[in-house]
Formats: sequence, structure tokens, C-alpha cells
Amino acid sequence: MQKNHGMTILVAEDDPGHAELIRGELLESGVKNDIIRFANGTEAWTFLSENRDLDARYLLLLDIKMPGIDGVELLRRIKSSDSLKTIPVIMVSTTDDPPEIDKCYNLGCNVYITKPVSFDKFSETLKRLGLFIQIVRT
Repeated sequence: MQKNHGMTILVAEDDPGHAELIRGELLESGVKNDIIRFANGTEAWTFLSENRDLDARYLLLLDIKMPGIDGVELLRRIKSSDSLKTIPVIMVSTTDDPPEIDKCYNLGCNVYITKPVSFDKFSETLKRLGLFIQIVRT
């Protein structure tokens, strides 16, 4: 499969192990898109606010619990910005609290994925996400 230059995947994830697992599983599932990782919400917001011409050619995988700007606040900022609100956002979090999930959907997230506690289940979830990205964006 050739590289899909039409979309870049942005990953805002503070846990280096989770970030590497996300990257590895997406690649293993066949995703060939560029992947840019941010170690926290502040780094992600700096990138997004300095590149306000971003649009749906970008996809953000966003953890909720991060130092600095957390994922919910980053989602709120993105969806409140006329120049950034078309970026699809997939929340990826260990939080499975229904009010928190509802809050994210109400703020405009496109999909909410709960990180399973089990490594194998998390790995399988990421592979499915990779297949979903290929179907939607290729």
C-alpha cells in the first residue's frame, strides 16, 4: 500500500509506551500515513494554533488525562476554533465514565475509544482503529 499523503495522524499521548503502541499497531494494521506525536496537550495546542490552516486532512488521536492542557480542554479549543473545528478527533482514554464520554461527544469528538486495561485488548483495539482509518481515508 502506498503512503496516503492526504492525511496526517496527530497523536496527543503523554505515556511514551502507549504512544509507541499506538504507532506500532497502526503501522502493523497497514496505516501508511505520517504520524506526529505530542507528549502533552500543550505541545499539541502549540502545533495546532501555529498551523491554523489544518483541516480534515488531519486526524487527532487524543488522550484525556495529560499534564498541562488536558484532552477535554484541547478538544474544546479545537472545536471552538473556526479554523480547526473540521479536524476529526478520536478520544483514546482509560476513562470509561459515561458523563466524561458524554462531555467529549457534546464538545464535538467524532469517536471515543476506551483503552482496555489488558495489553492484548488494547493492541486489538488499535489494530481495528487502523483498519477503520484505512477504510475512511483511502
